[in-house]
Amino acid sequence: MGWKSHGLRIKSGRKLKKKVRERGIKIRKFMQTFEVGQTVHIDIESASQKGMPHPRFQGRTGVVVGQRGRAYLVQIRDGGKNKLLIVRPEHLRAQGG
Repeated sequence: MGWKSHGLRIKSGRKLKKKVRERGIKIRKFMQTFEVGQTVHIDIESASQKGMPHPRFQGRTGVVVGQRGRAYLVQIRDGGKNKLLIVRPEHLRAQGG
């Protein structure tokens, strides 16, 4: 019959795909820390599914407003509203770095 899957990562294959030489996980991405008030970019690490924000937030910029365990609370502006994302550090990149 050919049922189509409608999983969480549907239509995000091109966005989350890594090039051949970029495959795997860099440990420094897991070890990075951020301060409250620091501006960060959401850069999804597709090799790690834990704490991954929705692919619609890929490339967005936000501000760290707190911490929840190993994850950070990141506030972004989306469609005229402030949204709070819970994101682990491997999916974040410091602005200017």
